[in-house]
Amino acid sequence: MDDKTQTELEAAVYRRLVEHLRSRTDVQNIDMMNLAGFCRNCLSNWMKDAADAKGVPMTKETSREIVYGEPFDQWKAKHQKESSPAQKTAFEKSHKH
Repeated sequence: MDDKTQTELEAAVYRRLVEHLRSRTDVQNIDMMNLAGFCRNCLSNWMKDAADAKGVPMTKETSREIVYGEPFDQWKAKHQKESSPAQKTAFEKSHKH
């Protein structure tokens, strides 16, 4: 496989992942972090890091909107629930440095 084709496939996979996450608003970021070690915010941070590495101007807000499909504050108000004590404990255990 040539580099161009690989990049196109990787981009398609990324777009599909983002669409999947946009449709699964029932899955909270803390649950993703506890199970997989990353969440929607991580994806948006990675997008910003990639833009920074290429010298492409991008704000944190823009990268989050790309991942969430809307401004983060709107998504958060509509979909983010308060984390339970069990979720918080699991997060603390899995993210000790």
